[in-house]
Amino acid sequence: MLNSQEIALRLERILPQVQKPGRYVGGEYNQIVKKWEAVATRVALAFPDIYDIGLPNLGLAIFYEQLNARQDVLAERVYCPWIDMESHMRAERIPLFSLESQRPIIDFDILAITLPYETLFTNTLNLLDLAGIPLKSSQRGANHPLVIAGGHACYNPEPMADFIDAFVIGEGEEVIEEIVDTYQAWKRTGQDRQSLLLALATIPGVYIPAFYKPHFQPDGTMERIERLDSNVPASITKRILAKLPPAPSHFLVPNIEVVHNRISVEIMRGCTRGCRFCHAGMINRPVRERSIDEIVETLQTALDSTGFEEIALLSLSSSDYTRITDLVDAVTTRFAGKNLVVSLPSLRIESFSVDLMEKLKGSRQGGFTLAPEAATERMRTIINKPISTEQLLETARAIYSRGWPMIKLYFMIGHPDETLEDVLAITDLCKAVLAEGRRTIGGRAQVHAGVSTFIPKPHTPFQWVSADSIDQIEAKQALLRRELRGPNLKLNWTDPRDTMLEAFLSRGDRRLGSVILGAWQRGAKFDAWQDQVRHDAWQEAIADAGLTMDFYVHRERFIDEVFPWDHINPAVKKSYLLEEYRNSQTGILRGDCRQQCYACGILPTFTELRRLNRGDYWKCPEVPARKIAAQAK
Repeated sequence: MLNSQEIALRLERILPQVQKPGRYVGGEYNQIVKKWEAVATRVALAFPDIYDIGLPNLGLAIFYEQLNARQDVLAERVYCPWIDMESHMRAERIPLFSLESQRPIIDFDILAITLPYETLFTNTLNLLDLAGIPLKSSQRGANHPLVIAGGHACYNPEPMADFIDAFVIGEGEEVIEEIVDTYQAWKRTGQDRQSLLLALATIPGVYIPAFYKPHFQPDGTMERIERLDSNVPASITKRILAKLPPAPSHFLVPNIEVVHNRISVEIMRGCTRGCRFCHAGMINRPVRERSIDEIVETLQTALDSTGFEEIALLSLSSSDYTRITDLVDAVTTRFAGKNLVVSLPSLRIESFSVDLMEKLKGSRQGGFTLAPEAATERMRTIINKPISTEQLLETARAIYSRGWPMIKLYFMIGHPDETLEDVLAITDLCKAVLAEGRRTIGGRAQVHAGVSTFIPKPHTPFQWVSADSIDQIEAKQALLRRELRGPNLKLNWTDPRDTMLEAFLSRGDRRLGSVILGAWQRGAKFDAWQDQVRHDAWQEAIADAGLTMDFYVHRERFIDEVFPWDHINPAVKKSYLLEEYRNSQTGILRGDCRQQCYACGILPTFTELRRLNRGDYWKCPEVPARKIAAQAK
């Protein structure tokens, strides 16, 4: 294995031959470099996609700043090399290395991988292989890095269970510190790797797949997950933070153009609206907010330390922030005259949102985005997004009248109980919005429609339903392409094969490990890239494993079926999700749960945490103790 000096010398030779060599050299402004020998624990933070996408990732920014604040820890970064760079690395026998010190990743103590979505799974295997780390957890010894993973895709960890030593379920800011402390204590003992895994299994929110064994029924469905050690929990409950910690402010300034070259501050975490298709909205409960003063001071520090000219105020729904108008006023006042672009990337369909955007300088650059998700009120009731068509058209009028020439509308097809009439209504709604624009601003008005495909994700009310077949999705897309045409109308759609692959991976069990490995061995990687995904490799791997996509994706689940992810507890009860699924069938809507608690399970799960952390930053309503006790049943 090459050392850092040898890696640096070989990089000098190959970097002039690859696209965007700035991806691989490090040295960014605000980079943190520590002396290797001066710390007890070295952590490699990995995002399994290219630098351009990974560097702006907020999760990595949080952990990079947090871990490097410890005197006994260093944290360095690694991303996937693009295809040209990988080819050179393999030819020159250059192992995967960190950007800060060009150290081989295999020399680190911990490799922490961010997995926000499932199409990064084969990239993860590629990272391990390039690093020289055995792909399977069972093949690693005490001298190999501990491989951990966290992120939204880990709420069903089973497809990647063969390859990851430990999964972090939920929010990682506290857990990562506990993992480092546990690792350091284990290192001092000189015990074997099994002892480390057992110690990690005692940390709340940490799932060690090696201590669990799935059992299947003759029909292929799950029977149960067996604990192989009585010292590990039967169910792994997600970790949450009662109060959000200080946000990162010393962002890395990239060497090259990246997807989001900006300051990102998370103004709140969680969602209270309960869209029934939304995985993120369910698993990120409860809502916790940062104060206006904290947000503004973080922005000031970040601007001073980076020189960025764009700010993003992030959350699942920015306009749901309790004092959003006051926040926008505070930001625009504080930074008046700075020529900054301030964005609220996620807003609801209401005139109130238009008023907010009107206050933000530079917000007209990319058009105004609305996400009705469905075009008929019947479908919006099913998915629990109660927006009337008139309300949407009223908002469109407000947008056009304030000077935005383009409205982007995002829809999803394949929802439960959807008909072709519901799909066709997308074209009608887009044309109606364009007509409002022409009446308001004339021929400059534009409508761009983006259409994605519904996936019945784990831990959502729709986890019981089947996804549309590829043929069904293609027929719906063909209908839209035929009917949604004309001047100033544009339609974008996703390849249904890509969507079905994501559905397959998100709904899978541990048997998918052999599929992921087989697909990677056949050349699958960069599955999130349309020009790189190898559907032939996946189809062959699925067939070789004796599995079918239909079983995982296109099969309606039994109401009492055991899911592969049932031992992962998001603190939202399965009974609540089932109730919401039935509400979707009977046309019952749920409102904002800040106004009324619907007994999802958050409060009884975190009763003590809530009791010890009073304050208005946690937005669950006050509920009598007797009712919380009843919710727990």
